Amino acid sequence: MTDYYEILGVPRDASPEQIKKAYRKLAREHHPDVAGEDAGAEERFKDVSRAYDVLGNPDKRRTYDMGGDPASPGGGAGGGFGFQDIFETFFGAAGAQTQRGPIPRARRGQDALVRLDLDLADVTFGVHRDVPVDTAVVCPTCSGTCCRPGTSPRTCDVCGGRGTVQRVARSFLGQVMTTQPCAACHGFGTVIPEPCTECSGEGRVRSRRTLSVDVPAGVDTGTRIKLTGQGEVGPAGGPAGDVYLEVRERKHDTFVRRGDDLHATIEVPMTAAALGTVLTLDTLDGEQEVDLRPGTQPAQVVTLKGLGVGHLHVGGRGDLHVHVEVTVPTSLDDEQAELLRRLASLRGEERPDARLATSHSGVFGKLRDKLAGR
Repeated sequence: MTDYYEILGVPRDASPEQIKKAYRKLAREHHPDVAGEDAGAEERFKDVSRAYDVLGNPDKRRTYDMGGDPASPGGGAGGGFGFQDIFETFFGAAGAQTQRGPIPRARRGQDALVRLDLDLADVTFGVHRDVPVDTAVVCPTCSGTCCRPGTSPRTCDVCGGRGTVQRVARSFLGQVMTTQPCAACHGFGTVIPEPCTECSGEGRVRSRRTLSVDVPAGVDTGTRIKLTGQGEVGPAGGPAGDVYLEVRERKHDTFVRRGDDLHATIEVPMTAAALGTVLTLDTLDGEQEVDLRPGTQPAQVVTLKGLGVGHLHVGGRGDLHVHVEVTVPTSLDDEQAELLRRLASLRGEERPDARLATSHSGVFGKLRDKLAGR
C-alpha cells in the first residue's frame, strides 16, 4: 500500500495543519509549470495531490490508518477540491481570466439580409435596382466617438485603462490572484463622461438609405448577391458588415423556367395541326413566329434557340421550348359533323379499328406478324 505520509514527508501523527502546509509546499515545488522540463514532475504532483486527498480528509485518513486505501484513480485534494480545481485555482485562475489590454470599443457590425423580388424579364436580361435598407450608420453628430462634441473618453479610474482588475482570493493554498473585467468600464479601459445625445453613446444611429446594385442575368430564386461593407456599422463606428440580397423570382403567367430554359404551351385546333400554320408568340424578346409543320402531333415541341434566360456570368442564353397542345372540338353542328365524316370517308377512316401506337414495331409488331402467318 502506498505510504501517503512518506509522500508528504510528515509523521503519522501529523496535525491537519502540518499536512496542509506540507502539501502546499510540495504542490508548488512539483507542479509541471514550476518544475520546467522535469519529466517526472507531473507524476509527483499527482502523487502529492492523491496523498493529500486521503490525509486531508478525516474520514479517509481514518480508513487509511486502519489499513484501507480510499484513494480513487484521478482523485484530488480533499476538502471538496478535485485535482482540476487545485490546478485551476492555484496555477491557472489568473492566467485563464487575464486579458491582454482593454477590449476595443469599436467592433464590426452585423450583416444584413434583404429580399429582392424580381420578374422573369429581370433575371433573363439582368437589371439595375435601387434597394432601400434600414441599417445602423455612423452617428453624424459624434462621428462614432460616442462622446458629446467637444468631449472625449476618459481613462477609467478603477482599472487605470487596463480594462481588468485583480483581486486576491484566499484558499488553502494561500492567497491566489485572479483577474476579471473591470465593472466600471466594462473592460474598455475608458469611460464616456458625456455621451452623445444623438446616439446615446453608441456611436451609430438607425437610418434608411438606398443601395444601387446591378443584378446579373441568370440569377434564380435563392441566389444571394453580396454587397461588401454595406451592412450595419458596428458600435463606436466600427467596421460595417455586409449586405446579402436574396433573390426571389416572381411566377410568370406564360413561361415556366427550368434552369436557363423557358417552356410555354400553345393550343392549336386539330385542323391547324393537320394542315400546318404559323403562329405569333409574344416572348420576352418581343413577338416571334412559331412555324407548325403539317401533321404536327400533340405534345410536339418546337424549340426557339437563344430565347431563354441568360447564363449566369458566362454569357449566352438558354432556349425557349414551345409545347403544342392540339385541341379537339367537343361540340359540332350538323354541317361541321358532315364535313368531318366526308373527310374520314376520303381517308378510309370512317370506322377505324383501334390499334396500339406501337403496332408496327417492337414486340407488338412481331406478335402481330406471327399471328398473321408472316
